[in-house]
Amino acid sequence: MNKSIFTFLLLGGCFFTAQAQNNSLGKNDPDAKKVLDGLTAKLKSFQAIQANFTLKVEDAKGKQQGSKTGVIYLKGTKYHLSITGQEIFSDGKDVWTYDKSSNEVTITKSDPASRTISPEKFFTDFYDKDFLYKLNGESKLGTRTLQEVELTPVDKTKTFYKALLYIDKAQHTLASIKWYDKNGSRYTLDTNKLNGNAPLTENQLAFNKTKYPGVEEVDLRN
Repeated sequence: MNKSIFTFLLLGGCFFTAQAQNNSLGKNDPDAKKVLDGLTAKLKSFQAIQANFTLKVEDAKGKQQGSKTGVIYLKGTKYHLSITGQEIFSDGKDVWTYDKSSNEVTITKSDPASRTISPEKFFTDFYDKDFLYKLNGESKLGTRTLQEVELTPVDKTKTFYKALLYIDKAQHTLASIKWYDKNGSRYTLDTNKLNGNAPLTENQLAFNKTKYPGVEEVDLRN
């Protein structure tokens, strides 16, 4: 699992959007829509977010191939995502991706028109007409009741064919998300210690070159 894979998974794979209407490929489940509406309302009520997560990768047989932990800080269009060996910062206009192993930071422009779903879009614009959805039922995780919503992408060119959202029924928060890649790989992102009113500062959300002595900058914005 290299850094490019993690960048894709965290910024392009795990922050899904869901379709809000029926289409020619099938009908959406109204019970699932109620669950997603509750999740969306809760996400939009957050002022500033801090969430710890664990990302696990399995092969087609369910054998774990790797696991990493991280934390995301998000306020408005700004975010700081930290995962083992990598830091990603965005001010809403530009993105700084720092690789610890090479002590190098790559700077790129944020592209709102990109197919990539960025963290701030997930937390502020949950519906995007990209998926069909249905409610698969409920399960217990300790004392928590989780509702499982299955998403199927309308765009069949996507690299994954199915995603499962596990939503805390009482708190209306996302406990876990699992998606299935067409190559057989399975990815699971579990969230914990979610704080929707985290006391974030600008320093926590911005890339500060002085904190990375000798860092090499690769500016790809031009």
